[in-house]
Amino acid sequence: MAEHSENPVESVKEKISEELHGHDSSSSSSSSDSDSDTKKPDSPSSVKAKIFRLFGRDRPVHHVLGGGKPADVFLWRNKKVSAGVLGGATAIWVLFELIEYHLLTLVCHISILALAVLFLWSNAHTFINKTPPHIPKVHLPEQPFLEIVSALTIEINRALVVLRSIASGRDLKKFLIVIAGLWVLSIVGSWSNFLTLFYIVFVLLHTVPVIYDKYEDKIDPIAEKATIEIKRQYAVFDAKVLSKIPKGPLKAKKV
Repeated sequence: MAEHSENPVESVKEKISEELHGHDSSSSSSSSDSDSDTKKPDSPSSVKAKIFRLFGRDRPVHHVLGGGKPADVFLWRNKKVSAGVLGGATAIWVLFELIEYHLLTLVCHISILALAVLFLWSNAHTFINKTPPHIPKVHLPEQPFLEIVSALTIEINRALVVLRSIASGRDLKKFLIVIAGLWVLSIVGSWSNFLTLFYIVFVLLHTVPVIYDKYEDKIDPIAEKATIEIKRQYAVFDAKVLSKIPKGPLKAKKV
Protein backbone atom coordinates (compact mmCIF):
# COMPACT_ATOMS: atom_id res chain seq x y z
CA MET A 1 0.00 0.00 0.00
CA ALA A 2 2.88 2.30 0.72
CA GLU A 3 4.27 1.72 -2.74
CA HIS A 4 0.92 2.57 -4.29
CA SER A 5 0.75 5.79 -2.24
CA GLU A 6 4.23 6.94 -3.30
CA ASN A 7 3.72 6.39 -7.05
CA PRO A 8 1.28 9.31 -7.60
CA VAL A 9 3.67 11.74 -5.89
CA GLU A 10 6.60 10.62 -8.02
CA SER A 11 4.50 10.81 -11.18
CA VAL A 12 3.51 14.39 -10.31
CA LYS A 13 7.17 15.30 -9.74
CA GLU A 14 8.13 13.78 -13.08
CA LYS A 15 5.42 15.73 -14.87
CA ILE A 16 6.56 18.99 -13.26
CA SER A 17 10.18 18.31 -14.20
CA GLU A 18 9.19 17.46 -17.77
CA GLU A 19 7.25 20.70 -18.06
CA LEU A 20 10.21 22.66 -16.73
CA HIS A 21 12.60 20.97 -19.21
CA GLY A 22 10.18 21.59 -22.04
CA HIS A 23 9.91 25.25 -21.12
CA ASP A 24 13.70 25.56 -20.96
CA SER A 25 14.10 23.88 -24.33
CA SER A 26 11.42 26.09 -25.92
CA SER A 27 13.00 29.21 -24.44
CA SER A 28 16.42 28.16 -25.64
CA SER A 29 15.06 27.42 -29.11
CA SER A 30 13.28 30.78 -29.19
CA SER A 31 16.47 32.53 -28.08
CA SER A 32 18.45 30.69 -30.73
CA ASP A 33 15.84 31.70 -33.31
CA SER A 34 16.07 35.31 -32.19
CA ASP A 35 19.86 35.12 -32.42
CA SER A 36 19.59 33.68 -35.89
CA ASP A 37 17.19 36.47 -36.80
CA THR A 38 19.57 39.11 -35.51
CA LYS A 39 22.43 37.55 -37.45
CA LYS A 40 20.83 38.06 -40.84
CA PRO A 41 22.94 37.74 -43.94
CA ASP A 42 24.15 40.87 -45.61
CA SER A 43 21.59 42.53 -47.80
CA PRO A 44 22.18 42.49 -51.56
CA SER A 45 22.78 46.24 -51.52
CA SER A 46 25.60 45.93 -48.95
CA VAL A 47 27.15 43.06 -50.90
CA LYS A 48 26.85 45.04 -54.10
CA ALA A 49 28.50 48.05 -52.47
CA LYS A 50 31.61 45.97 -51.78
CA ILE A 51 32.00 45.07 -55.44
CA PHE A 52 34.68 46.96 -57.36
CA ARG A 53 33.22 49.44 -59.84
CA LEU A 54 35.11 51.10 -62.66
CA PHE A 55 36.41 54.62 -61.81
CA GLY A 56 35.11 54.12 -58.24
CA ARG A 57 31.55 55.02 -59.19
CA ASP A 58 28.69 54.38 -56.77
CA ARG A 59 25.84 55.33 -59.11
CA PRO A 60 24.33 53.69 -62.20
CA VAL A 61 25.80 54.47 -65.60
CA HIS A 62 22.69 56.45 -66.53
CA HIS A 63 23.25 58.85 -63.61
CA VAL A 64 26.97 59.14 -64.38
CA LEU A 65 26.12 60.30 -67.93
CA GLY A 66 23.81 63.01 -66.61
CA GLY A 67 20.55 61.12 -66.19
CA GLY A 68 18.71 63.16 -68.85
CA LYS A 69 17.93 62.83 -72.54
CA PRO A 70 21.62 62.68 -73.59
CA ALA A 71 22.09 59.68 -71.28
CA ASP A 72 19.03 58.04 -72.84
CA VAL A 73 20.55 58.57 -76.28
CA PHE A 74 23.96 57.19 -75.30
CA LEU A 75 22.41 54.11 -73.61
CA TRP A 76 19.96 53.49 -76.48
CA ARG A 77 16.87 53.79 -74.29
CA ASN A 78 15.07 55.07 -77.40
CA LYS A 79 16.56 53.13 -80.28
CA LYS A 80 15.02 55.29 -83.02
CA VAL A 81 16.44 58.53 -81.61
CA SER A 82 19.86 57.00 -80.93
CA ALA A 83 20.03 55.45 -84.40
CA GLY A 84 18.96 58.77 -85.95
CA VAL A 85 21.62 60.74 -84.08
CA LEU A 86 24.36 58.26 -84.91
CA GLY A 87 23.19 58.07 -88.54
CA GLY A 88 23.23 61.86 -88.84
CA ALA A 89 26.75 62.05 -87.42
CA THR A 90 27.86 59.32 -89.84
CA ALA A 91 26.32 61.18 -92.80
CA ILE A 92 28.11 64.39 -91.80
CA TRP A 93 31.41 62.55 -91.45
CA VAL A 94 30.97 60.88 -94.86
CA LEU A 95 30.14 64.22 -96.51
CA PHE A 96 33.02 66.17 -95.02
CA GLU A 97 35.68 63.47 -94.78
CA LEU A 98 35.13 60.92 -97.55
CA ILE A 99 33.46 63.09 -100.18
CA GLU A 100 35.54 66.06 -98.97
CA TYR A 101 32.59 68.43 -98.93
CA HIS A 102 33.12 71.76 -97.18
CA LEU A 103 30.80 73.12 -94.53
CA LEU A 104 30.36 76.57 -96.10
CA THR A 105 29.69 75.03 -99.52
CA LEU A 106 27.12 72.62 -98.06
CA VAL A 107 25.28 75.40 -96.20
CA CYS A 108 25.22 77.61 -99.31
CA HIS A 109 23.95 74.78 -101.55
CA ILE A 110 21.19 73.82 -99.11
CA SER A 111 20.16 77.49 -98.77
CA ILE A 112 20.10 77.97 -102.57
CA LEU A 113 17.95 74.86 -103.05
CA ALA A 114 15.50 75.77 -100.28
CA LEU A 115 15.13 79.41 -101.39
CA ALA A 116 14.68 78.41 -105.04
CA VAL A 117 11.96 75.87 -104.23
CA LEU A 118 10.08 78.27 -101.94
CA PHE A 119 10.38 81.17 -104.39
CA LEU A 120 9.11 79.15 -107.35
CA TRP A 121 6.30 77.63 -105.30
CA SER A 122 5.22 81.05 -104.02
CA ASN A 123 5.01 82.49 -107.55
CA ALA A 124 3.59 79.42 -109.29
CA HIS A 125 0.78 78.57 -106.87
CA THR A 126 -1.79 80.32 -109.12
CA PHE A 127 -0.84 78.09 -112.06
CA ILE A 128 -0.79 74.79 -110.20
CA ASN A 129 -3.93 75.61 -108.16
CA LYS A 130 -2.28 75.05 -104.81
CA THR A 131 -2.01 77.20 -101.74
CA PRO A 132 1.24 79.09 -101.29
CA PRO A 133 3.72 77.59 -98.86
CA HIS A 134 3.50 78.62 -95.26
CA ILE A 135 6.92 79.87 -94.21
CA PRO A 136 7.06 79.86 -90.40
CA LYS A 137 8.78 82.56 -88.43
CA VAL A 138 11.97 81.26 -86.87
CA HIS A 139 13.04 82.77 -83.58
CA LEU A 140 15.85 81.28 -81.51
CA PRO A 141 15.34 81.59 -77.75
CA GLU A 142 18.19 82.95 -75.68
CA GLN A 143 17.77 80.69 -72.64
CA PRO A 144 19.15 77.42 -74.12
CA PHE A 145 22.24 79.19 -75.46
CA LEU A 146 22.82 80.89 -72.10
CA GLU A 147 22.53 77.52 -70.32
CA ILE A 148 25.00 75.91 -72.73
CA VAL A 149 27.47 78.76 -72.30
CA SER A 150 27.07 78.62 -68.51
CA ALA A 151 27.69 74.85 -68.45
CA LEU A 152 30.76 75.23 -70.68
CA THR A 153 32.07 78.03 -68.45
CA ILE A 154 31.73 75.84 -65.35
CA GLU A 155 33.54 72.91 -66.99
CA ILE A 156 36.32 75.15 -68.33
CA ASN A 157 36.82 76.65 -64.86
CA ARG A 158 37.03 73.16 -63.35
CA ALA A 159 39.62 72.17 -65.94
CA LEU A 160 41.63 75.30 -65.17
CA VAL A 161 41.55 74.51 -61.44
CA VAL A 162 42.78 70.97 -62.13
CA LEU A 163 45.56 72.25 -64.39
CA ARG A 164 46.58 74.79 -61.75
CA SER A 165 46.76 72.13 -59.05
CA ILE A 166 48.84 69.92 -61.34
CA ALA A 167 51.20 72.75 -62.27
CA SER A 168 51.75 73.57 -58.60
CA GLY A 169 53.68 70.29 -58.24
CA ARG A 170 51.67 68.89 -55.33
CA ASP A 171 50.52 65.65 -56.97
CA LEU A 172 53.17 63.85 -59.02
CA LYS A 173 50.88 60.93 -59.86
CA LYS A 174 48.19 63.16 -61.36
CA PHE A 175 50.87 65.08 -63.25
CA LEU A 176 52.20 61.91 -64.87
CA ILE A 177 48.68 60.73 -65.75
CA VAL A 178 47.81 64.03 -67.46
CA ILE A 179 51.12 64.13 -69.34
CA ALA A 180 50.64 60.54 -70.55
CA GLY A 181 47.05 61.28 -71.60
CA LEU A 182 48.05 64.39 -73.56
CA TRP A 183 50.89 62.49 -75.21
CA VAL A 184 48.55 59.69 -76.31
CA LEU A 185 46.02 62.26 -77.54
CA SER A 186 48.72 64.02 -79.57
CA ILE A 187 49.67 60.72 -81.22
CA VAL A 188 46.03 59.92 -82.02
CA GLY A 189 45.56 63.46 -83.35
CA SER A 190 48.48 63.00 -85.73
CA TRP A 191 46.76 59.98 -87.24
CA SER A 192 43.58 61.83 -88.21
CA ASN A 193 42.08 65.31 -88.36
CA PHE A 194 39.77 66.88 -85.80
CA LEU A 195 36.52 65.84 -87.53
CA THR A 196 37.51 62.18 -87.68
CA LEU A 197 38.67 62.26 -84.07
CA PHE A 198 35.40 63.91 -83.03
CA TYR A 199 33.42 61.27 -84.93
CA ILE A 200 35.39 58.45 -83.28
CA VAL A 201 34.65 59.90 -79.84
CA PHE A 202 30.99 60.28 -80.80
CA VAL A 203 30.77 56.64 -81.89
CA LEU A 204 32.52 55.50 -78.70
CA LEU A 205 29.99 57.44 -76.61
CA HIS A 206 27.20 55.55 -78.39
CA THR A 207 28.79 52.10 -77.98
CA VAL A 208 31.04 51.87 -74.90
CA PRO A 209 28.51 53.05 -72.23
CA VAL A 210 25.73 50.74 -73.45
CA ILE A 211 28.11 47.76 -73.62
CA TYR A 212 29.43 48.49 -70.13
CA ASP A 213 25.92 48.99 -68.76
CA LYS A 214 24.93 45.57 -70.14
CA TYR A 215 28.05 43.62 -69.11
CA GLU A 216 29.33 45.59 -66.10
CA ASP A 217 29.42 42.49 -63.86
CA LYS A 218 31.93 40.91 -66.25
CA ILE A 219 33.92 44.04 -67.06
CA ASP A 220 34.44 45.27 -63.47
CA PRO A 221 36.51 42.24 -62.33
CA ILE A 222 38.78 42.64 -65.36
CA ALA A 223 39.10 46.36 -64.65
CA GLU A 224 39.92 45.58 -61.02
CA LYS A 225 42.76 43.27 -62.04
CA ALA A 226 44.06 45.88 -64.50
CA THR A 227 43.91 48.59 -61.82
CA ILE A 228 45.84 46.42 -59.35
CA GLU A 229 48.49 45.69 -62.00
CA ILE A 230 48.80 49.38 -62.92
CA LYS A 231 49.23 50.33 -59.25
CA ARG A 232 51.87 47.63 -58.83
CA GLN A 233 53.80 48.85 -61.86
CA TYR A 234 53.54 52.43 -60.63
CA ALA A 235 54.87 51.37 -57.23
CA VAL A 236 57.85 49.72 -58.95
CA PHE A 237 58.42 52.83 -61.09
CA ASP A 238 58.14 55.03 -58.00
CA ALA A 239 60.65 52.91 -56.09
CA LYS A 240 63.19 52.72 -58.93
CA VAL A 241 62.87 56.16 -60.56
CA LEU A 242 60.70 58.73 -58.80
CA SER A 243 62.08 58.15 -55.33
CA LYS A 244 65.61 58.77 -56.61
CA ILE A 245 64.81 62.22 -58.01
CA PRO A 246 66.41 64.83 -55.73
CA LYS A 247 63.96 67.23 -54.15
CA GLY A 248 64.67 70.65 -52.70
CA PRO A 249 64.08 71.45 -49.02
CA LEU A 250 60.48 72.11 -48.13
CA LYS A 251 59.73 75.69 -47.18
CA ALA A 252 58.07 76.33 -43.88
CA LYS A 253 54.42 77.19 -44.27
CA LYS A 254 53.34 80.62 -43.17
CA VAL A 255 50.77 80.65 -40.43
